[in-house]
Amino acid sequence: MKVGILFSGGKDSMYAAFLAKQQGHTLSCLISIQSENPYSYMFHTPSISQVKKQAEKMKIPLFVKKTKGEKEKELIDLENVIKTAINKYKIQGIVTGAVESVYQSSRIEKICNKLKIKCINPLWKKYQNELLKELINHKFDVIIIGVAAQGLEKDLLGKKINREFIELMKKTKGINAAGEGGEFETFVLNCPLFSSTLKVIEKKIISEGQNHRMEITVK
Repeated sequence: MKVGILFSGGKDSMYAAFLAKQQGHTLSCLISIQSENPYSYMFHTPSISQVKKQAEKMKIPLFVKKTKGEKEKELIDLENVIKTAINKYKIQGIVTGAVESVYQSSRIEKICNKLKIKCINPLWKKYQNELLKELINHKFDVIIIGVAAQGLEKDLLGKKINREFIELMKKTKGINAAGEGGEFETFVLNCPLFSSTLKVIEKKIISEGQNHRMEITVK
């Protein structure tokens, strides 16, 4: 099946794309929503502009749609860009990186039903710590670019998801170990879908209360 990937550049959307390809789907395009609202209910925002570099490494066409990030209204922008992908690449399904978020998955599924295409969620209900272990086992090079939860400090920014990070997640109470609730955000520097590794050449840390994010530039 020809599919489009809802793509943020983070671990979940990238791993979902990897699994979709393993399942025999054709990755026809990447779809990235770039929100002006850093606290979007639907979309990942830290370093979102850098997805174009990832798309180049994957050699997959990228659609970018900007949105103001207003709750529910941003879904109209998502629907419009999916329509564009259907028309241009004849995609028959959308792949998401949803793990547990009913808010996100139900809204995307509603759009897919309306447009008469499949909604594919390869990560749905995966055990969180096992998901992180799978990333490591499949040689995903993932860094933390945002933290927004008590118990996760600014010094995690730039750190890699590795065995040490998994142990930290096990010890930190009251958070989703996979970051599904926005507790942390990630960026993939390399994975089996890439032709070569991306390198961080610039970074800027922005802090607002207990929310810390790292805006990066990669090449």
